[in-house]
Amino acid sequence: MVKIEQVSKIFDEGRPQAFEALRAIDLEVGAGEMVVLSGVSGSGKSTLLSLIAALDKPSSGKIVVGGEPISKLPDLHASAYRAKAIGVIFQHFNLLDALSVEENVIVPLIPSGVAYPTLKQMASKSMQMASIEHKATQQVKALSGGEKQRCAIARALVHDPKLILCDEPTANLDRANSLKFIAMLETLHAQGKTIIVATHDPLFESLDFVDRVIGMEDGKIV
Repeated sequence: MVKIEQVSKIFDEGRPQAFEALRAIDLEVGAGEMVVLSGVSGSGKSTLLSLIAALDKPSSGKIVVGGEPISKLPDLHASAYRAKAIGVIFQHFNLLDALSVEENVIVPLIPSGVAYPTLKQMASKSMQMASIEHKATQQVKALSGGEKQRCAIARALVHDPKLILCDEPTANLDRANSLKFIAMLETLHAQGKTIIVATHDPLFESLDFVDRVIGMEDGKIV
């Protein structure tokens, strides 16, 4: 599903403050695999996820997702790739607080041109999977942290992606909500989704359904 070859990322390249966030990374993730990228803050985990999501571009190297090279996609094509192929669950949720749960889930689908009744059906199914449909009409700003996380999950799943990327998904959750989130990941893994989680949460390191835990340190795989 994901093939990364000699990928490096340098921020402020060519300047005195240049920082090498990733150093010649090689990694393959098979279809249906659940992989945890583990390491302290600043180890390069989140940067690697952002490159797989085509939210940023590598300084060098090649990234192929689902057989499609995505390393150098123009922004418009990168957006289409994300809308079609992947779901991203961010650490800070990145929800629109003034909108309802249902509206937040529907927003990523609007550019697809799908008819509104179909959008609502897709959102309903996704909210059911994330156990947040009972809050469909409520504004996001009134939700608890755990409910915001479930809304973010529903949004990530609404287009039925094959690849799910999670960036520090439990960093803003208490233990009870973290365990609920992990249980949802287990269900998605059982459905054949490919899942990559970047985290320093020790809860992820001893899970039976995780296929691999990959340590990262100073921009390298260790």
